[in-house]
Amino acid sequence: MTATHSTIEDYIKRYKRGDLIVPSDFRGKGSEAAIRKALSRLATDGTIRRIGHGLYILPIKDPLFGEVLPSADEIAHALADKEKIKIKPAGAQAMHKLGLTTQVPTKLVYLTDGNSRTIKINRTIIRFKATTPKKMALKGELSSLIILALEELGTNDLDAQIQNRIRELIRKENPVVFKQDLKLASASVHDYLLKIINDDRMA
Repeated sequence: MTATHSTIEDYIKRYKRGDLIVPSDFRGKGSEAAIRKALSRLATDGTIRRIGHGLYILPIKDPLFGEVLPSADEIAHALADKEKIKIKPAGAQAMHKLGLTTQVPTKLVYLTDGNSRTIKINRTIIRFKATTPKKMALKGELSSLIILALEELGTNDLDAQIQNRIRELIRKENPVVFKQDLKLASASVHDYLLKIINDDRMA
């Protein structure tokens, strides 16, 4: 057993069950090659679990269900925390979070102020998509998801059920925050949401 392996194995004992582990956690404790080799060996012997390229988990062990792994969304946010970047769900992922669709997406797209990258977790694809500071400036918990979902998916051919759900969500958002976020939306999304608001006022 190498010194790097022993050091990393001891260091991992400080982690909590469910924590994400990446090679950069151990910089300065050996060469990149030695760190990756140590993590690979620890995964082989069952100390940690490999969930993707360069991504490992210290799995939660439930007496009834066995290993319990975090969701892909939890992994995405944990990775963003590790890399000190911001992410915002977009597209189908934003739609799912808003309850606009019951279908769980197999491709999770997040806009980020970091670099673009794609991560495969079993059958799920996590995509970090670099975007502009303008989109990352959205503040509202609901309005940001609404705008980013529509920015990715478009506003054409949305059925009445989705429009009614969007109307309900707009009502739940802080009006001041929503108004600020609306200014950051693209012209098509701005006009679409403004029409929903105006129709709601006239109803």
